[in-house]
Amino acid sequence: QVQLVESGGGLVQAGGSLRLSCAASRSISMFNGMGWYRQAPGQQRELVATIRSGSITNYAASAQGRFTIYTDNADDTLYLQMNNLKTEDTAVYYCNTERILDGTFVQDYWGRGTQVTVSS
Repeated sequence: QVQLVESGGGLVQAGGSLRLSCAASRSISMFNGMGWYRQAPGQQRELVATIRSGSITNYAASAQGRFTIYTDNADDTLYLQMNNLKTEDTAVYYCNTERILDGTFVQDYWGRGTQVTVSS
């Protein structure tokens, strides 16, 4: 089993920044892809950003231009740098891993989440 542990969430004012971390129990270079998702109260879980094939990134429209997803293979950690935070970003943020199956990316493992709260 792969263990993923998120950290770095907290309470910030609108316009501020946070960096989320996702520490993995094995070398992240062995994953075909990794991603960040979030779920706000009363809402469905939604994709925030993914990084695949080592360097290909994809962002939700709401995150594009403000968030950056990247990995550090030296410490087996996935990061999400969040700048210019808005109250709409308030949610529990989850990291996950992906593998390629039949030519497409499928989700494998999930962390337990970290709370991000943005105040006005």
